[in-house]
Amino acid sequence: MTKKEKVEDIVSTLQSLYPNPPIPLDHKDPFTLLVAVALSAQCTDERVNKITPLLFAKADNPFDMLKLSVEQIKEIIKPCGLSPMKSKGIYGMSKMIVEQFDGKVPDNFKDLESMPAVGHKTASVVMSQAFGVPSFPVDTHIHRLMYRWGLTTGKNVVQTEKDAKRLFNKEDWNDLHLQIIYFGREYCPAQRHDPEQCPICSKHGRKSLFK
Repeated sequence: MTKKEKVEDIVSTLQSLYPNPPIPLDHKDPFTLLVAVALSAQCTDERVNKITPLLFAKADNPFDMLKLSVEQIKEIIKPCGLSPMKSKGIYGMSKMIVEQFDGKVPDNFKDLESMPAVGHKTASVVMSQAFGVPSFPVDTHIHRLMYRWGLTTGKNVVQTEKDAKRLFNKEDWNDLHLQIIYFGREYCPAQRHDPEQCPICSKHGRKSLFK
């Protein structure tokens, strides 16, 4: 099987399992998505979705967020972990959105990545899920699975993103990154993973998985 055929088979498997992958973080617009993604660092989506309604009940837009103090934000988001850093980030990004971007979340990588608490992965999620711009956010799940499937050398997430964008069709990127995340949770977890039973690793897993 050629690399191209392998990639096509992986994509076909993912698309049949998750034809319409939902966005895992609850949100109603680009701002609430941006905040939810910032909160999701080292925290489960499930927990974020329990905390964001409490935060958004007080502030679901950057103007209202600035009416809260960093300390008030911190108290609400504490269960998500890293709350001192995240609360400063959420307040800081709200301030920039109001003062520099007319109260609207910018729809380009340069401006998004200029904001506090917004790295390339967060910007990629917002660009793909809020604005529909083809992007390929790489988290630890995607990094691990791409390596397991022999689609990247797995040196770092930057390389994995380059490999994903090279191997997959651009029009599939936004769905694919979600499909891989869901697949990782259901079939290809980090721990107690049986490659023989995994629908993709059983066919395409790198040899080191089967030792």
